[in-house]
Amino acid sequence: MQSLFDTRSHWQGKIFSDGWIVPAGGCADVIEPATQQVLASTGLGNAEDIDRAAASAARAQGSWAALPFTERARILREAARLMQLHADQFNHWNIRECGSISAKAEWELAQCCEQLHMAAALPMQPDGMLFPSSLPGRINQWRQVPVGVVGVISPWNFPLLLSLRSVAPALALGNSVILKPDTQSAVCGGLLLARLFELAGLPAGVLHVIPGGPATGQALVSHAQVDMIAFTGSTAVGRSIGQSCGQMLKKVALELGGNNALVVLPDADLDAAASNGAWASFLHQGQICMQAGRHLVHRSVAAAYADKLAARAKALHVGDPKLGQVHLGPLINVRQRDRLHALVSQSIAAGARLLAGGRYDQLFYSPTVLTDVTPEMPVYEQELFGPVAPITIFDDERQAIELVNASPYGLAAAIHGRDVARATALGRQLRCGMVHINDQTVNNEFQVPFGGMGDSGNASRFGGPASVHEFTQSQWLSIMDQPIRYPF
Repeated sequence: MQSLFDTRSHWQGKIFSDGWIVPAGGCADVIEPATQQVLASTGLGNAEDIDRAAASAARAQGSWAALPFTERARILREAARLMQLHADQFNHWNIRECGSISAKAEWELAQCCEQLHMAAALPMQPDGMLFPSSLPGRINQWRQVPVGVVGVISPWNFPLLLSLRSVAPALALGNSVILKPDTQSAVCGGLLLARLFELAGLPAGVLHVIPGGPATGQALVSHAQVDMIAFTGSTAVGRSIGQSCGQMLKKVALELGGNNALVVLPDADLDAAASNGAWASFLHQGQICMQAGRHLVHRSVAAAYADKLAARAKALHVGDPKLGQVHLGPLINVRQRDRLHALVSQSIAAGARLLAGGRYDQLFYSPTVLTDVTPEMPVYEQELFGPVAPITIFDDERQAIELVNASPYGLAAAIHGRDVARATALGRQLRCGMVHINDQTVNNEFQVPFGGMGDSGNASRFGGPASVHEFTQSQWLSIMDQPIRYPF
């Protein structure tokens, strides 16, 4: 099968902005986390590149929005077909560039194909409502119109999914897009998508892909011709972006960090709970905003749960995902590894007890289980973003609710208990954007609105009908067949 790119010279050291061009911002190496090998060199955008892209995207947006919705839908469906056709290339880069195991890469790609099909259907939905009028003969139409130019800033951990989650609905609803992927996932989460839409027939200027660091992101956020920012990343950066957008009265959707709780009630199926806990804490090396960073377990079952979770952690194989089947790959970089290990070491020094893991080799961190963790310890207070499962004991449901809600984050939670009505009643009292009963915290279904509360976001939602709200703005259009004559 022919590659998406005929040769690497087609895209090496370049960005996608009205074709493949050499950027003003220079270039950056793409480093494989598992080996520290240089995989490629990509273009690196700066403020000049953003300025040129924003002007082009603003020019292209009107004609793109004016196309029949069937044509926009056709291009998105073609992108889905091509993504499936070239799945091996997307999965290759996801594994090599992001340290993903093959099963995670394959799941992510399948979800993206479905997401493209769902986005293609969005413009076919009703785009407004009719309201009655107190004036005879007036028609009041409230309708949704494109925002304009949407800037998308996506992270490295699920680069395809978290780029397309915004790019696909934004395009479907008539916006043009400037995508800034993280430099650590610039190929998988950016340049492959640029080529995909180019081959699918997207008109020039409608999508620009400009990898870059914080300065590039700030140039995108602050540009006057960029009408909206959709950001997925850390709470600290999200606060800064929200502040900038607020000053400019610019629409912003922020999907930020989490310190998610998995609650184990005394009547829980402990084998199932431990299975869910291991998945929620260790999947993709724990580098997921929905990771279970706090395991809150009733005192009566805490010891048994800890033993079962530790046994699962010890059975997991860590290694280079490109060399064969492993459960966990590498962490993304040395900085993240050292930060994570410091949190673990400091918590052990403060009295936490290590049941499994707690060690690393290069960027490969062993699945780690800690018990006797208290709310004052670093592994409890902070978002981990690594394969660590801290266990904290509670004595009653009131205390469990207080522990969950005391966190400034409010992304996801899970509750395990055989009495489903009781678990559900508890779940309704949690200040979280997503609560899962007898399941785990890392859940994403593209057709269901997704998002958090508190420090986990600004109550924006991605997915299903929520995407229409996020990537459009409303307009009141009143129509009179005959003009009114007023007393003035």
